[in-house]
Amino acid sequence: PSLSPIPELAVDTLEQLVRCLVGRGERPGLVGSSLGGFYATYLAEKYALKAVLINPSIKPYETLASYVGLNHSFFDFSDYEWTQKHIDSLKRYHMDEVDADRFLLLLQTGDDVLDYRKAATRFDGAEMVIEEGGSHGFENFETKIPLIRSFLGV
Repeated sequence: PSLSPIPELAVDTLEQLVRCLVGRGERPGLVGSSLGGFYATYLAEKYALKAVLINPSIKPYETLASYVGLNHSFFDFSDYEWTQKHIDSLKRYHMDEVDADRFLLLLQTGDDVLDYRKAATRFDGAEMVIEEGGSHGFENFETKIPLIRSFLGV
């Protein structure tokens, strides 16, 4: 779905979708990249779901602090303002403990935005693919689709 840059609204949208699917007896699998990986971690733990995290942000309330101010969305090309309040609100979605069995991590060492080692450490024990090189956008993602489908059981 298209998500708001405001964390509370983004998570609320995602939770509504998850609750709807769970309410119909489904067990949705989650896939998230960067900040979406952070949100997917929160939802996976809260709703006991499996999640695939692609170069995930571990502490976006630290790494996104430099983006306070006016920003431009690469998805819908709109402008939005990112405030310290938004940064601070991300802390409420940090899960102190994670069940490694719920997660598959896809990491590339060439991520120029986030340090892949932080994700590897945080999710120690999870199924993990660490590729040399690559980028934050995870190059050759399409080659991982069979693995993702298998992990999520779809």
